[in-house]
Amino acid sequence: MRERNDMTFPFEEYERRLSELRQRIAERHMDAVVISDPENIMYLTDYQTTGYSFFQALVVPLEDEPFMITRKLEESNVIHRTWVDITRPYPDTGDAIQMLVDALREFGLDKKRIGYERNSYFFPAYHQDCIHTTLTEGKLLDCFGIVEEGRVCKSPMEIALMQNAARATEAGMQAGIEACKAGATENEIGAAVSAAMFMAGGEPPAVMPYVTSGPRTMIGHATWEGRIVQPGEHVFLEVGGCYRRYHTAMMRTVVLGELSPSMYKAQETMKMALDAVHSKFQPGMTVSDADNLIRNIITKNDIGARLVTRSGYSIGIAFPPSWDEGYIVSLKQGESNVLKPGMTFHIIPWMWGVDGDKTCGISDTIHITEDGCESFFTMDRDFVVKPDEGQQKLISLDTAKSAKKSTAAKTTAS
Repeated sequence: MRERNDMTFPFEEYERRLSELRQRIAERHMDAVVISDPENIMYLTDYQTTGYSFFQALVVPLEDEPFMITRKLEESNVIHRTWVDITRPYPDTGDAIQMLVDALREFGLDKKRIGYERNSYFFPAYHQDCIHTTLTEGKLLDCFGIVEEGRVCKSPMEIALMQNAARATEAGMQAGIEACKAGATENEIGAAVSAAMFMAGGEPPAVMPYVTSGPRTMIGHATWEGRIVQPGEHVFLEVGGCYRRYHTAMMRTVVLGELSPSMYKAQETMKMALDAVHSKFQPGMTVSDADNLIRNIITKNDIGARLVTRSGYSIGIAFPPSWDEGYIVSLKQGESNVLKPGMTFHIIPWMWGVDGDKTCGISDTIHITEDGCESFFTMDRDFVVKPDEGQQKLISLDTAKSAKKSTAAKTTAS
C-alpha cells in the first residue's frame, strides 16, 4: 500500500476497511477475493472512473499485497487516486479475463480458493464463463456481499461526507421548486435543478433528477421530456445530490393552483409517515417492521393512492445506473435484517395514484443513530403551493411552443 494524504478519507480509514474485509475473507475460508463492483472498489481504494463498463477488478489476497486489473487507460486512475501499488493493465486489443488469470498465476493464487462477486453488474456471465474454463485448478466461490457488509453501516466520516451531498440535494430541489411554473418545460426545471446542485459543490449523480408534471407523474421513473407544465397541474421532483460518489435523495411536490382536498390528504399522510419514522426508528428494529410502519400509514387513505414500492432503501456510494444501495438493504416486507447505527436510508412514503391520475411524493434521507434516527435535510416537507398559477387560462401546447420559438427568434435577431 502506498500511504498518501490526498484521498477522500484518511489513509487509516482505508487500512481499516481492508483489514475488516480480510477478516471476512478468513471467516469464509478463502485465500483471495476478486472485487469487480465499482462501488466496492471505490469503498476500498478511492478508485473511480466513468469507464467502469470495461472490466476492472481489485484482487485482495488474505495476506499479500492487493493488485488491480484495469484497462490501460484507466491505470492512471489507480496511480493518481488510490493507495494501490500493483497494477496489471490490459490494452484495448487485449483480453481482460486472461490478464486476470495471468495475474492470479503470477501471484500464486491460481490454485487457491478465490471469491468473486457473482451478482456484480460488471462481471457478466460470459466473463464468468471465461474464468471458470480458464482457471481450472483453483476453486471459485461466490463472495457477493462480502464488501457490502462493511459498507452498510457508514462511519462518522462517511456521514459527514453525505452532509455535503445533502447540501447539493437541497440546493437542487430549491431551484427546481422555484423553476416550477405554468409555461415552463420539464427540461427547464431539470436544468435549474442540475445547475444548482453543481453550483453548490455537487458532482455528477448516479441518476439525473426526476421531473414529471401532470399526467406524466403516473409514469414510473420517468423524467423530463420537453413537456410544458400547465396551470393547475402539479410537478413531482426527486433529486439525488452527489459528493465523492456518496448520495442523498429527496422527493418534493409543487402544486400550481389550489391545493385540492385529496392532495392535502396525501401531503398530511406522507408527513405522518415521516413523523413516525423519526419517532419510532431505532437500532434493533427489523426492516420488515420498519416497512410495515410506513406502509400501514400510507395504505389507510381514502384518496385512491397506494405505496407501490418498498418504503425505503440503503443509500450511499453509487455509480450509474442507480443511486441506491437497495440490493444491500431495502425496507420491505419479510426482511429480517435489523437497523443498526450508521445505516443510511432514503425513506420514500410516496403516493401513487391520488384520485387515480396523480403521483406525489415527500421523502427523506436519514441515518440511524444510537437511539433513533436523524435527517440529512432541513427543508420544509409541505407541498409548495403556487395559487397564482391556477388563475391563468390553460396554455395550448402548440401556442406555448410557438411563443418560445418566436421569443428565441427575436433574441437571435437582436
